[in-house]
Amino acid sequence: LDVYVPDNHNGKIQVFIHGGAWSGGKASEYTFVVESLLKAGAIVVIPDFSPVQEVNGDLNVLADQVRRAIAFTYKRASDFGGDPSQMYLSGHSSGGHLAAVALTTQGSALGLPQDVFKGGVICSGLFDLNPVRLSARSKYIKFTDEMENSLSPQRHFEMLRAPLIVIYGTNESPEFQRQSIDFVAAAKKKGKNVKLVVAKNYNHFEILELMADKQSVLGIPMFNQMGLS
Repeated sequence: LDVYVPDNHNGKIQVFIHGGAWSGGKASEYTFVVESLLKAGAIVVIPDFSPVQEVNGDLNVLADQVRRAIAFTYKRASDFGGDPSQMYLSGHSSGGHLAAVALTTQGSALGLPQDVFKGGVICSGLFDLNPVRLSARSKYIKFTDEMENSLSPQRHFEMLRAPLIVIYGTNESPEFQRQSIDFVAAAKKKGKNVKLVVAKNYNHFEILELMADKQSVLGIPMFNQMGLS
């Protein structure tokens, strides 16, 4: 875990899960995303996790690593001045998928309260693995029926407790747009507190700039969710 603790921290913790098609990226490459949160006094935790091709194509391993990183952060928050009752979760792309999985996971399995997160932000995420299973990703991910079902957040709304912001860009591929739109629509039918934000003229990668800007179409609701100014 990379843990960033600003001098003027207020104890609130944002855990950010980076993207990279489950196969690449490092926590150290994503500090720019959360600089605005650090300046506002939030503690930021960015976990690393295994590339899926190094764990025999099993996404369950990555999901478990992210869950355990969250559990470690919660249980050791006081060591770095964090308040475990003020934890938030965000993620982008495949990291958005892993964050959404964590938000729809039974927290008690890791000794956590089910409402461990007070809010979440998913940027350009994936919520149903069936279409992904039919894509080129299946060349290095060994999908199974069990994996598809257990790691598809859209099938586990009953576990979602935290209010959630979902954002996509209008310049993203149609499938990324559809996944966010369908997830939010289905969540609202289940009575969940989920808000859809559309970033006009932003593509899949540019959308991270919005998280880095507290005055952006994403930054404003994200900061409001955390009670930051």
